[in-house]
Amino acid sequence: MRILVLGAGATGGYFGGRLAEANQDVTFLVRPRRAAALARSGLQIRSRFGDFHLTRPAAILSDDLREPFDVLLLSCKAYDLEDAIHSVKPAVGPRTTILPLLNGMRHLDRLDQAFGRERVLGGLCAIAATLGDQGEILHLNDVHLLSFGERDGLISDRVQAIAAVMQGARFDARASNHILPAMWEKWVFLASLAAGTCLFRASVGDIAAAAGGSQFMLGVLEECRAIAAAEGYPVREDFLERTGATLTTAGSPFTASMLRDMERNAPIEGDHILGDLVRRARESRPALLGIAYTHLKAYEARRARTLGAATTISNR
Repeated sequence: MRILVLGAGATGGYFGGRLAEANQDVTFLVRPRRAAALARSGLQIRSRFGDFHLTRPAAILSDDLREPFDVLLLSCKAYDLEDAIHSVKPAVGPRTTILPLLNGMRHLDRLDQAFGRERVLGGLCAIAATLGDQGEILHLNDVHLLSFGERDGLISDRVQAIAAVMQGARFDARASNHILPAMWEKWVFLASLAAGTCLFRASVGDIAAAAGGSQFMLGVLEECRAIAAAEGYPVREDFLERTGATLTTAGSPFTASMLRDMERNAPIEGDHILGDLVRRARESRPALLGIAYTHLKAYEARRARTLGAATTISNR
C-alpha cells in the first residue's frame, strides 16, 4: 500500500515516520525548505516509546507528483486546507482513500466537494508533539492515537486494509465504527479548552484558581455539548464528566495548542474550531463561546494589521 503523508511536521512526521519505521511504503509531500532539511538531517523522532531516525525519508514536492497513491494522510492545519487540496490533486486517483486528521468537521464538506465523498474517511488523532530547534519531532506525552473509519459506521474492506498496515507501527491505531461521534467529542473538548485558555491567556489551573473560572469552563463545555446534541451527536455522559474534570483541575498546566500559536503570533484555527460551532448554534446564541470567538477574531484582525504594517515598512 502506497501512502502519501501531507507534510512532515509534528503530526504527519510522527505518524508517517512510525509507518516508515514499520517498513511501510511512505512518501512525504513537503515544501522545498522541509525537503532540504530532510535531505540534510533525515526524519528524527524522539519519544518515550522509542526514538527513530530515518536517514533518507522519501520526500516529494507537489510539482513532482505524477501518479495516484493508495492512501493520502492529511495532517495539515485547517487554514492550510485549500493549499493542501491544490497540492495533492495529482496524487488522488479513482481508488485513493483520503484520511484527514484535521480538527472540527467542516473540512469533510470541503474534501467531499473537491474529491467526492466516497474517497473521504473520517479520522482523528490524539498526540502532543512539536518540532525541536533542529527540526526533530518531539513527542511530549504518552498518547499517540490515530483513529479512522467509514462515516456510515461500517468497517469496510479498505478500513480493514489500512488497519492491517498500521498494526505493526509504534502508535495506537484504531479502526472505528463510530468515527463521527468520536470526532464530535474531540471537537467539543478542543473548543471548550481553546475558548477558555485563549480568552483568559492562561492555563486550566490558573483559570481554576480565579473567581468564576471553573464555572466559565463548565459553562462553555455545556454550550458546546448542546450544539453537538442539536446536530445529532450527543456526547457520552462519561466523556462529559472526564472532560469537565480536565477543564477544572487545580494546578493543571494544560493549555490549548491554539494559545501557544497566539503567543508566538501565528495563524490559528479559530474559524474552524470555535467559529463553526457558533455558526451551527443558530438561534441558541452561545454567549460564552461567542465571546471567546470574538476574542479570536480580534486577535486575527490585530495580527493582520501589524503584519500588514510591517510589510509596508519593509517595502519602503
